[in-house]
Amino acid sequence: MKRKPYPAEQDKIQVPKFEESAGYYTTKQRSKIMSKIRGKNSKPEMLLRRALWSNNIRFRIHRKDLPGKPDLVIDKYKLAIFVDGDFWHGYQWDENRHKNNRTFWIPKIKRNIQRDQFVNESLKEMGYTVMRFWENEVRQNLKACVNQVKLYIEAAREIEVPAKE
Repeated sequence: MKRKPYPAEQDKIQVPKFEESAGYYTTKQRSKIMSKIRGKNSKPEMLLRRALWSNNIRFRIHRKDLPGKPDLVIDKYKLAIFVDGDFWHGYQWDENRHKNNRTFWIPKIKRNIQRDQFVNESLKEMGYTVMRFWENEVRQNLKACVNQVKLYIEAAREIEVPAKE
């Protein structure tokens, strides 16, 4: 499988390194806190997985051969699902810019948003439909998220989305 490379280096948002030499203060406590942040199997992701499974929707998790390693993949319908953390992926970004350590966090979150857009484009080129749910959507309205997936699957059955080749 041939993948498009990430955007050219000049287009890629540069994030400063989070280290003392760059002017950032790092402590063992901060390191310990940051190590607890999960990239996989987060609580919102697990809620969605359990709800889909209980509705007899079967999927694969964290497919490494797909761009962005989607949280859930339903190959039969070429559906890739991501559960994005509000902080890390810029939920309501224009209103909630960070107050502390702006020189680090603003480029960091902008780079994450840029990467998400690139991953979406790459998956669409491969024939996948991409669904992204915010963690607060999953926590506050899990039924709506599950319903959205179920509606897509029903529609995909009607038009017979081609299976993975």
